[in-house]
Amino acid sequence: MTVEIIKDLSFDVFKTLLMVSGPMLIVSMLVGLAVSFFQAITQIQEFTLTFVPKVVAVFLCVFLLMPWIARIMIGFTVRLIEKLPEYVR
Repeated sequence: MTVEIIKDLSFDVFKTLLMVSGPMLIVSMLVGLAVSFFQAITQIQEFTLTFVPKVVAVFLCVFLLMPWIARIMIGFTVRLIEKLPEYVR
């Protein structure tokens, strides 16, 4: 393995990781921000009020984006398998 191969593989891994996890992180952040505003306005300080909506929103996001996530992961796996002969040389 050369440095160029490792650099290309690392770039592909991190790009795939960000593409797959990014939507869930953004949804979680936006729901957390909305709940924080709600808590600040109503002065309700309940832990489950912040936890439950984020979990529901992330699960809903994963459920809705699962076909897209599967395509991204399958594409990454296919690219990795296709480049495997280069990597072991």
